[in-house]
Amino acid sequence: QVQLVESGGGLVRPGGSLRLSCVASESILGINLMGWYRQGPGKQREQVTIMTSSDDTIYADSVKGRFTISRDNDKKTVYLQMNSLKPEDTGVYYCKVLKRGIDYWGKGTLVTVSS
Repeated sequence: QVQLVESGGGLVRPGGSLRLSCVASESILGINLMGWYRQGPGKQREQVTIMTSSDDTIYADSVKGRFTISRDNDKKTVYLQMNSLKPEDTGVYYCKVLKRGIDYWGKGTLVTVSS
């Protein structure tokens, strides 16, 4: 069972940046798919970005050009760099990995974009 712990959330002004981290309890080398999701106030959870084991990436239209997913295999960590943040980016951000057909989720980290 893979355990995931997100960090890096907080309060930021519009136009600012944050970097989220997701640390896994085991190696991420064998993971088929990893990604970031978010749930805004009164909204359903949505996919923000995903990365395959071959480093192919997909981004939601709303974050293209502003967010970047990356990983550090040695640190067992997946990152989400978020730039030019907007109030509509506010929400709880979750890390998810797919390994051997099973989804594993972290508990989330809160991002609030407000002036």
